[in-house]
Amino acid sequence: MDDIILSASILSADFAHLADEIAQAEAAGVDWLHIDVMDGHFVPNITMGPFIVETCRRISSLPLDVHLMIEKPERYVEAFIRAGANYVSVHVEGNPNIHRTLQTIRSLGAKAGIVLNPGTPAYAISALLPVVDFILVMTVNPGYSGQSFLAESVPKISEIKAMLERHPSSALIQVDGGINAATLPIAYQAGARIFVAATAIFNHPQGIQAGVKSLRTAVK
Repeated sequence: MDDIILSASILSADFAHLADEIAQAEAAGVDWLHIDVMDGHFVPNITMGPFIVETCRRISSLPLDVHLMIEKPERYVEAFIRAGANYVSVHVEGNPNIHRTLQTIRSLGAKAGIVLNPGTPAYAISALLPVVDFILVMTVNPGYSGQSFLAESVPKISEIKAMLERHPSSALIQVDGGINAATLPIAYQAGARIFVAATAIFNHPQGIQAGVKSLRTAVK
C-alpha cells in the first residue's frame, strides 16, 4: 500500500555494522529511520543521545524519527533537532508543559508528535491535536525491543482516528511495538499509517530486505 510509512527502528540493528544495516534498510525501501531515546528514568533502559542522531544523519538522507522517552524532554528537543531530527515525539505522561514543548519542536523546524503509553487513554491528547503532526500509540510498554503487540491498543487507535476526523486534523497515527507482518494489518485497519518496526526488519530470518518486503506486502 502506498499510504504506509515504514519507520525502521535502529534499536534492533547491529551497532557494530550500523552504517551497513541502515544502508540495507534504505535500499529495501524503508521511509524513515526511528531512533528510540531512553534515559533510564522515564523508562527502565538507557539508549541513544544526539550523537547517534548525528551519526544517522551522516549515514542516511532518510527522515529521522526521534522518540524521546525521557524526563523533561523540553530540555533536549533543540539538541536533537540540531543533530538532524526531522520528527520528534514526546510523551503526554508526566509532562505538564507538553503543549509548549510541542510548539517548540515545530518552531525549530521539525514535525511534532505526541505519544501515549498503553495505560493512557485517548482523551488525554484531545487538547493537543491542533499542535501535533502525528500521534504515536505505543502498542507495547516502552523500554525494550522485541515485545509482543498489545491487542488492547487497537480500540485506542480507532478512537484517535475518530478524534482526528472530528477535529478535523491532517495528523497521522503512528504505532510502535510488536509490529510485524501479522500485526501491521490490524493496526492499519484501525487507522494507523506510520509503522515503527525493529525486530521485524533488522532481525528477520531472511535478512533486512525480506523483512521490509514482508511488511510492505502485509496489507493487501
